[in-house]
Amino acid sequence: MKKVVVIGSGVMGRGIAYVSCTGGFQTVLVDIDEKQLHKAEQEIDRLFEVSIERGKLSREKMLTAKSALSYSNFLAENVKNADLIIEAVPEVLSIKKSIFEVVDQHAASHCILATNTSTMSPTEIGSFTKRPDKVIAMHFFNPVHKMPLIEVVKGLDTSDETAAAVRSAAAAMGKETVTINEFPGFVTSRISALVGNEAFYMLQEGVGTAEEIDKAIKLGLNYPMGPFELGDLVGLDTRLNNLRYLHEKLGEKYRPAPLLEQYVKAGRLGRKTGRGVYEYQQPVKQ
Repeated sequence: MKKVVVIGSGVMGRGIAYVSCTGGFQTVLVDIDEKQLHKAEQEIDRLFEVSIERGKLSREKMLTAKSALSYSNFLAENVKNADLIIEAVPEVLSIKKSIFEVVDQHAASHCILATNTSTMSPTEIGSFTKRPDKVIAMHFFNPVHKMPLIEVVKGLDTSDETAAAVRSAAAAMGKETVTINEFPGFVTSRISALVGNEAFYMLQEGVGTAEEIDKAIKLGLNYPMGPFELGDLVGLDTRLNNLRYLHEKLGEKYRPAPLLEQYVKAGRLGRKTGRGVYEYQQPVKQ
């Protein structure tokens, strides 16, 4: 596997592109939004510098990785000679469908098509292509450069060879993997969604402040981040979308807390907007 194409230059896409190029792959980050792509390039350049400062990368390796990374607004022409394509667009099925239809038409027959999703069905996404055996979910975690895990999720028709190739690529990116069979929410999202939603119910009920609830979860259950800190990092709109999907698929225990819905309606989405459960004076470096 030599070339990786990452589609979508948001927080997740730019993080995936970073670990891909530092993992030794020729990497292209693709987005139709020129402004978003430029912002992603600036953030990745900053991440390179921070990684050097913290001793995570040598300057030589940074220069090699940067030379292996390129940016483009054009999807079809870049996927033609890709070995692995990782879609990292918003969790909206219609958007994913349109992308996978285009990618399937232009990518080489050997190319593996992966979706970075925390809840959605790789089986359904595979049905948008003529190669469901080569479609799989690679669930990266935010921030991608720090989080050690990728959930590798096989759809109904995903081949063992595809799963093995993806695990190998993940290892080159410095990640551990777990391989699971598809079920709504996989492993981590089902648990995380429950904890985060219950925290909003507790805040809504006046059980405690956000700070006290986060502190209790971190110190009492040994979580590295509290549920509100994590929600602000991931994006409360993303958390709400995931809960709505899990509520539809798995039932009442995933019904979104009304307070979470209020926050999203108010545009309080977390770090990316400067205000979520907490307020942020400036963008928080990850």
